[in-house]
Amino acid sequence: MITLDHTAAQETSTSTIEPTVVNAEKWSEFRRAVSLACEAACQTIAPAWPLDQAIAVNPHWQRVDRPVREVAARMAVLGGIQVFPARDYQRQAWESKRITEVDLYSAIRQIPAARERQLNMDFCIDALSKDVKINQLPLLIDVLDIDPDRHTRLSWRSAITHQVSQTCAAYFDHHQAQWQPERASGLYAFWRETITHDHGIGTLMGLPNLGRVLHLLPQQHEDAEVWVMQHLGLPQDAWTDYLEAVLLTVNGWASSCAYLAWQAKLAGGSDQHLRELLAIRLAWGIVLLECRRELQHDAQTSLAFSALRREWENHKARLRQAEDALLVDEVWQLALERGYQTKLAQQLLQTVVPSVSTSASASTSNELDSAWEMQAVFCIDVRSEPMRRALEAVDPAIQTKGFAGFFGVPAAYTPMASALQRPQLPGLLPAAMQISECVVVGPEAGLDQTETVEAQAQRSTISERRQQRFARDRQWSNTSQRPSTAFNYVEAAGWTYLGKLWRSWKPQQAARLSADTYALSAVEQSVCRPRLMGLRLEQQVDLSAKVLHAMGLESDFAPIVMLVGHGSQSANNAHAAALDCGACCGQTGEVNVRSLVAILNTPAVRQGLQAKGVVIPEHVQFMAALHNTTTDEIDTFDLDLLSPSAQQRWAKMAVVFAQAADQVRRERAHKLGENPRSSHQSLLSKLRLRANDAAQTRPEWGLANNAAFLMLPSARGLHLDGRSFLHDYRIENDPDHGVLELLMTAPMLVTHWINWQYHASSCEPQRYGCGNKILHNVVGGRLGVFEGNGGDLRIGLSKQSLHDGEKLLHEPLRLTVVIAAPTEVIDSLIRKHQILQHLLNNGWLHLWSVQTSLLRYTEQGWTAVLDESLAKTQEV
Repeated sequence: MITLDHTAAQETSTSTIEPTVVNAEKWSEFRRAVSLACEAACQTIAPAWPLDQAIAVNPHWQRVDRPVREVAARMAVLGGIQVFPARDYQRQAWESKRITEVDLYSAIRQIPAARERQLNMDFCIDALSKDVKINQLPLLIDVLDIDPDRHTRLSWRSAITHQVSQTCAAYFDHHQAQWQPERASGLYAFWRETITHDHGIGTLMGLPNLGRVLHLLPQQHEDAEVWVMQHLGLPQDAWTDYLEAVLLTVNGWASSCAYLAWQAKLAGGSDQHLRELLAIRLAWGIVLLECRRELQHDAQTSLAFSALRREWENHKARLRQAEDALLVDEVWQLALERGYQTKLAQQLLQTVVPSVSTSASASTSNELDSAWEMQAVFCIDVRSEPMRRALEAVDPAIQTKGFAGFFGVPAAYTPMASALQRPQLPGLLPAAMQISECVVVGPEAGLDQTETVEAQAQRSTISERRQQRFARDRQWSNTSQRPSTAFNYVEAAGWTYLGKLWRSWKPQQAARLSADTYALSAVEQSVCRPRLMGLRLEQQVDLSAKVLHAMGLESDFAPIVMLVGHGSQSANNAHAAALDCGACCGQTGEVNVRSLVAILNTPAVRQGLQAKGVVIPEHVQFMAALHNTTTDEIDTFDLDLLSPSAQQRWAKMAVVFAQAADQVRRERAHKLGENPRSSHQSLLSKLRLRANDAAQTRPEWGLANNAAFLMLPSARGLHLDGRSFLHDYRIENDPDHGVLELLMTAPMLVTHWINWQYHASSCEPQRYGCGNKILHNVVGGRLGVFEGNGGDLRIGLSKQSLHDGEKLLHEPLRLTVVIAAPTEVIDSLIRKHQILQHLLNNGWLHLWSVQTSLLRYTEQGWTAVLDESLAKTQEV
C-alpha cells in the first residue's frame, strides 16, 4: 500500500506534479502503481470494430474471467449499466407463460447461490414488481457538480463526454474531414491543444474561469494520470475500479481505442490511445476542481472530496451488495433460457440422440453419402439454417453442411486497381494470406493462379481505366463536401446526380451489387476474379486438405459441391457491414469461396490431395455461390469455368434452389410485415424493394434471436426456427480431436461474441446499443455513429435491429452450445484452454454433450439436461 500526504500535496501548487512531502523512491513507486492501475483499467474494455469492418463483439469480453453476476454488479455500480434483462421484460415473459413454473423452479435449483440463500418461487415472482436498487458510485466530476443553478446548464458529466467525444471524432477522422489535424504528438496532446482554444465549453458548463485554469494541465498523459490520482487520495485497492468507471463514461470511444490496441497486438505491437483517452477524462476532473477553487468554493470542494472518498472507501461492500441484489435477476435470466432449452432438448432427444447413439456401419454411411446429387456447404450463420432446411425438404438428394464463414481462408483481399487490404476473416485472427483480383478468361489449366500474358495486358487496361474513375470520383467528392460549392456540384453532375436521388426516393428491384464490381463493365466483371496469391503448390494442397478435413468432406463427394458464402443487401445503411457477416470483419463470403473453389478445381491440387488420402473424382466440380440474406436469393459465380456436364447439372438444381428460397421467404415474411401468401414473384419483388429502399430501417433482421450453436453430424430433421448456428461435426472423422478443438476455440468464441452483442444491446440499449437509426450521423466516414450530433460514440446494435416497434424481437438468452462428443473429450479440451474455463465456469454460455443422452456441463460435473423430477414443481 502506497501512502502520500494528500492534504499537503493539495496545498502545493497544482502546476507542480511531484509533491515535496515524499522522497524520490516513494514517488517513483507511486507513479508505477498509478501506471499499473491505469493499464489494468484499460484491459477491461473490449474492442469495437469500425463500421466498414463491423463484427459482433461481447462488450464484456475482457471481463469474462469473472462470473456473470459479479460483472453485472460491477457494471451497475461503476457505470449504471444493466447486464441482465429488465424485470419488466421478465414479468411479461412470466405473465405470458413464456417462462413456466418448471423453468423458474429449475433455475433456482441450478444456481448454487440461489439454493444457499434458500430462494423460493414466491420471492422471485414478487421481485418482478420491484425495481432493483443499485446506486452508482460517483466520480469526482459528479460530486463537484453541486451548483444551485446546475439545472440551467448541461451537467458536467454530459458536457465533458460531449467535448471529449468531439475531440476524438476530429482526431481519429482520416476519411471524412477535408482538413486533417496534427496527430504526431498523440491524442492527449491534441486534446490539450484543442481545449485551450475552445472558448465555448466554459460557458456551456457555467465556468467562466475555465480558460485560466487549463494552463495547469500537464504536458504528458502519464503525468496527468499521476496528477489526478495524487489529488484524489482514494484507497489504492479502489484505483482500478475508479479508473474503469471513468472509462465507462466514454465507453464508445474507449472501445474504439481498444480496437486499435487489438489490431496493434495482432501485428506484434502496442497502442497507447486508450491510455491517453483515460488521461484526458481524468484530467477533466482536476480542471473542474481548480475552477471551483478559483471561484472560492473551497468549503464545498472539501465536502465533495469527503463524500467521494467516503463512497469509494466502501466500494467493495457496495459491489457485494449489488451482487446479492442481482441474484434474483440471474435466476430469471436462467429461467428464460430454460424455457427455450426445453424445446431444443426435446428436438435433440427425438432426432439427434438416436442417430448419434446408433453406431451405423461405415459401409452403410458410405452408401448413403454416395447417393447425394449435390452438396451445399453454408456458413454457420443462423440465417443459413432455414435455407439448409428448405433445400433438404425440397430435394432429399441434397446434402447441406455448415462451416465457418471465411471457409478456412484467413486472407486479406485487395481489389483490382486498389491499395486497400481488406480482412476477410474473423477479428480474432490476423490475415495470413493475400487475395487479389486477377483476369481469368477461361477454364484454368496448370497448378498456380498466375495469369496468361494476354490476361495481364487486359488487367493492366482495366486497372488504368478504373483508377481514372476513382480519381474522378475523389475529385467530385472533394468538391461536393465543400459547402461553398455544393450547389455547383449538383449543377455539374446534372442528370447523374438526379438519377441517384430518384433511385433513393423510388427504390428499384435491382439485384445485389458488390462494391468490388464498382467501375467495372459487365464484361469486365465476368473475367475479374479473386485468387489466392503467392501460394506454392504444396501450400495449396495443405490448405485444401485442412479445409476439407474441417468440413468433414474427404470422401463420397457429390457431382457438384457448392460453397455458399453469405452477404446482405441494404441501402443508406451505416451498419450494412454488420449484416454481411457477424464475424468476418463485416465482409461477405464471396471472395473466400471463389478463391477456394479455384484451388479445389485445379488438377494439380487434386493430385496432391491423393497423396494425403483425399480422392476427388475427376467429374466432381466445386462451385461458388453467395446467399443474399435480405432477399434469400442464391447468386452463383464463375459458372463459365465449370465443365459442360456440371453446368447442365446446376441448371436442373437451380430450380430446386429457387423453390427452397421461396419457401424461406415465406417463412420470414411475417417478421418483416409482408404477406407470406403473396405470389412467388410478388414476395421476391417486395424483398428486393426493401433491400434498395434508402428509407428502410429494417431491411432484414440479421442474427436477431440467435440462441444456440450446434456441432452435430447432421441437422437434418431439425426445425430450429433460424435461431441456431450449425456446424457439421463427426467425431469418428476426428480421431485426434483437432477439429473439435478448433471449433471450441474459434467458431464457438465467435458465436459467443455475436450472442452477447445482441444480448447487451437488448438489455442496455443506451450504452451497448447504438440508438435510433433515423438519428444517426456517421463519424469520420467509418469510425462509428453519433445518435444526433454528439455524445459518446455509439456501439452495438440499433433499436431497429432488435425491436419491431411494439416488442423486443431478440430474446436476450445466453448461447447454448451443443456438441456431439463424449464428455471426457470435451473436458480434456476445457482443461487445456483457460478461456473455455472462464466462459463455462463463469456462466457466459451453456454447454451440452450429445451422445447416448443429453448432458449439461457444470463446474462440478455433467448432469442431465431434462430432469424428470421437475415435472411437478415444488418450492425450494
